[in-house]
Order: sequence, then structure tokens, then C-alpha cells
Amino acid sequence: VQLQASGGGLVQAGGSLRLSCVASGVIFKLIPMAWYRQAPGKQRELVAAITGGGSINYVDSVKGRFTISRDNAKNTVYLQMDSLKPEDTAVYYCNTRSRLYAGVDYWGQGTQVTVSS
Repeated sequence: VQLQASGGGLVQAGGSLRLSCVASGVIFKLIPMAWYRQAPGKQRELVAAITGGGSINYVDSVKGRFTISRDNAKNTVYLQMDSLKPEDTAVYYCNTRSRLYAGVDYWGQGTQVTVSS
């Protein structure tokens, strides 16, 4: 299982970014996918998750601003981030954990998102 994330960058508050994560070595349509983030000095937190069937959940702080989606034909999960705030600044990681693949966490390499005020 390999995850390759991309799409981070520097943006002003109120701006938008879209993160992408391509998975390989998996039957993508069957596995849940998630985005986590870790800000300096803080624990990694779950931002958004989507199951193989399309059920979605978000951490409260991003509801109404972020949208997670998946394209099973492209083995890709996206995180559309709108109305970004300085407190969204973090390294963002894509993740999957599925009993189909030993039930362990697999992580992408992380992509930096910096929101300036």
C-alpha cells in the first residue's frame, strides 16, 4: 500500500486549496480514506474521512469549509479546503486503515499547508 499526497502550499486567509492523494497497491473502492493534520506542537488530528460506500464525517472545526471526496476510477481522494484560516496551518496527511490490508495505518508523506493572516 502506498499513498502519495500533493497540493499543499501557501495561501492567504479566506483562500482555497485542494489536496490530492493517490493510492496504489489497493482495491481502492473498498477502503476508507481519511485526511489528518498536525500543527507544530500539537497532536495529529482527524480532519475528514470517507468510507468506500461514500459515508463522510468531518471534525467540527472544518465543517462547512472543507469537502472530502473520492474518485475510485483514479484511486484518488481529495480534500477541497475553502475559507481557509491561519489555524488550518499544518502538515496534512492522507491515511487508510482497512482489515483488507492488515488493519494497520498507512500514511502518505504529508503536504504542508500554510495560511497567512
